[in-house]
Amino acid sequence: MIKIPLTLVCSLTAFMLVKPFSAHSQTTPAELNITRFAGPSVTPSPACLAVAPTGEVFVGVDMIGSLGKDPGKGRILKLVDKDNDGKMDAHTDFATVDNPRGIIVMGNQVFVLHTTFSSETGKATGMALVVFEDKDGDGKADGPPKPLVEHLSNTKYIQERGTDHATNGIRMGIDGWIYIAVGDFGFHDATDRSGKKLTMLGGGIVRVRPDGTELEIFTHGTRNVYDVAIDPYMNVFTRENTNDGGGWNVRFSHHIQSGEYGYPVLFQHFTDEILPALADLGGGSGTGALYMSEPNWPAKYNNVPMMADWGRSMLYIHRVKPDGATFTQKEEDFIALPQITDLDVDGSGRLYLSAWDGAGYSGSDTIGFVVRAVPNDWTYKAFPDLAKASVAELVDLLKSPSAVARLNASQELILRADQQGITAALKIASDAQQPLYARVAGLYTYAQATGKDGIAALVELTKDPSVKEHALRALADRKGILADVPEQPFLDGLQDPSPRVHAAAIVGLGRLGRIEAATALLQTKVPASFVAPAKELEGPHATPNAAIVLPHLAVRALVELNAVDATVSAVNGPNATLALWALRYMHDDKAVNGLIAAYKQSKDPRVKKQIMTTLARLYKKEDAYDASWWWGTRPDSHGPYYKAVLWSGSPLIESFLKKEAQKAGPARMDLFRDLDARHRMEIAAFAPLKKAEPVAVKEPKVDLEKIKSKKGQVGKASIEDVLLAVKQLKGDPAKGKILFSNQGCIACHSLNRGEKMKGPFMGQIGSIMNRERIAESILKPNASISQGFATVTVTAKGNKTYVGFVTEETATKVVMRDISGQVYTVNAADILSRKEMKTSMMPTGLANSLSYEEFASLVNFLAQQKK
Repeated sequence: MIKIPLTLVCSLTAFMLVKPFSAHSQTTPAELNITRFAGPSVTPSPACLAVAPTGEVFVGVDMIGSLGKDPGKGRILKLVDKDNDGKMDAHTDFATVDNPRGIIVMGNQVFVLHTTFSSETGKATGMALVVFEDKDGDGKADGPPKPLVEHLSNTKYIQERGTDHATNGIRMGIDGWIYIAVGDFGFHDATDRSGKKLTMLGGGIVRVRPDGTELEIFTHGTRNVYDVAIDPYMNVFTRENTNDGGGWNVRFSHHIQSGEYGYPVLFQHFTDEILPALADLGGGSGTGALYMSEPNWPAKYNNVPMMADWGRSMLYIHRVKPDGATFTQKEEDFIALPQITDLDVDGSGRLYLSAWDGAGYSGSDTIGFVVRAVPNDWTYKAFPDLAKASVAELVDLLKSPSAVARLNASQELILRADQQGITAALKIASDAQQPLYARVAGLYTYAQATGKDGIAALVELTKDPSVKEHALRALADRKGILADVPEQPFLDGLQDPSPRVHAAAIVGLGRLGRIEAATALLQTKVPASFVAPAKELEGPHATPNAAIVLPHLAVRALVELNAVDATVSAVNGPNATLALWALRYMHDDKAVNGLIAAYKQSKDPRVKKQIMTTLARLYKKEDAYDASWWWGTRPDSHGPYYKAVLWSGSPLIESFLKKEAQKAGPARMDLFRDLDARHRMEIAAFAPLKKAEPVAVKEPKVDLEKIKSKKGQVGKASIEDVLLAVKQLKGDPAKGKILFSNQGCIACHSLNRGEKMKGPFMGQIGSIMNRERIAESILKPNASISQGFATVTVTAKGNKTYVGFVTEETATKVVMRDISGQVYTVNAADILSRKEMKTSMMPTGLANSLSYEEFASLVNFLAQQKK
């Protein structure tokens, strides 16, 4: 049995033997000069970092790690390079926090996202976004932080598991919002500075103003997104982790406001309803993210999202190409760095990157470092002290080709509220001779600075095709002024030839809340690609589909408006497809009655079938999320709900469907059985016909104790000697395939996607780990535990105890597999306790009986598995 280790953010990746950074031993682009900036004596276990525009580096040290639970091991350090030679000269302990996961530096403010702990109990109490200030510039926070948003993750599971699927990176856009990457722990009753409470089941992106108000969901339906990259035009990109062992991997996504990305319940059988990722990139573990847009960087490495992957120890560039309202992408290797965690760039073009470097999942006080990367022809140019800059200088920086300069100048102008600067920002936004990035920066600066008073000027800018998209976005951006924003520019935008303008108009109409806009939204065309996956087949959830963006957004807007009457009225008209799509999410008695009435009026068999499908979808709804449960690392993804419950409309739907089934007769009963199975209605009248029990597949019986008791070359040698030998020997993969069975690996691992899910999937291990890492994983199974495959002990009613790893989990049951391959199903209601063990279920010594040549053959066979 072989395991794939767990990453910092819980993905199927590799635990590595890593060496100190050396530009000669790592992949380094020829155009760059990379130097070691700080080592583990100062920056052990660096989980995140941010850079002030003037070059001071703030590093979040996290010696709790992703799975540790003991407080008092984290801090924010401020590092300074006084002579600009690429090496830290001085540092200060800026602030003490646990589990820092994201940092933003803006003027004398430092925003930090981190786990909070009780001083009385020592247990985690949640996560919070806070802000520190350093007004005297001494490199230390002036006092305790001011909380901006509290309870930003699930306290129960942070206490039980650690901060592995919790809330992560933060980054500010040119629109002034702080965008927050939320893992699929989600959160319940997150509270902002105004007292507003917000709950989100699962992961996605939320955003909040820098003063801690206006907290809102931006997108939903991702698994474990660690950070966001935001370009100058407010395109948001993520490289999130979706590694459940079911063939879903790292995904690169373009996040469009209000979009639903589907994890986990829409990923398989309801992919027609989601905004798909732009790519499934195979195994890995996305961490830090940055959109690089700095003028002194080589063109080939500029104006691109840069995405760190902890599991692959690589910083990637994604070449994005516009495609309607979204993009397509192409991934490229860029900079190799051992277990890279984060990156950021300053106003002089210095890129800083942090490396976990094998610090383990509970952190280390001796491992981890930070490097600096600059172009070979780079020369230091001091970034101005914006607090001392004149308004004219700040306005000039708004036109700078540097994204760092524009963002920081914008925020300083807004802070000053100087009328001269505000007027100048509008002038830049209106000047057709300015580059688009400058106009966009001017527009968002003006919008933030003026609020309600800027509406008229922004409406005027909607007449300019170059900035129309952004004028519409800015008009609908702040809910506090929406009552004064006219609807007509958005209705005009629905007719615009630009799909990006069209998208902004749809999102804006949803935010404006004017129910009369529903009729216009319903006219959005639905493409032929809007097709539900065939029965029992998984649909495309990581294939670009620009054509689906506009109708998807229109559906989200209609749901936001709760446009029940308008959508029901459209069911028997030309816009029936979009109307019925939107009605899937409207759990409203009026919607149920309206659908039944529309069914009786319709003469179109196709529409009647779609109405029945919609009613089946509405039969249950997702239970209200109270943070007492989570779907785990290998959730039930059948959909359409995870923890489904009945509601007031359920009896009427059941009665209607039963009557229609009786009219249909036995010949058409399969239609109702299929509806029941697909939507998990569990209506007894539609239960499937009983079939003969399938012949049970005989699982291999493996005597692991007998295997590990034998002592060959591997068992008699040190791990270091074995690794050296494997490095020299090629091995025979054909022999390795036989050894995969003989050494017991087959008991807990499958090689093909069609096989029954067991332990960590080996069919793509070669795309995740190199030969050395595979070898170490076999020899040292307890060095790290695969995400989702920790040994779990469950005690249940009836004095029963189960030990194994969880292979399937739903809201009602847990399926476990023990070391011998035995499978147990435990009812969730019967579980009394559940605890993850610190040791791997894989025994040490399963390769003991092998010779060096045999072990090399096994390793080589696994390295070739790249399905």
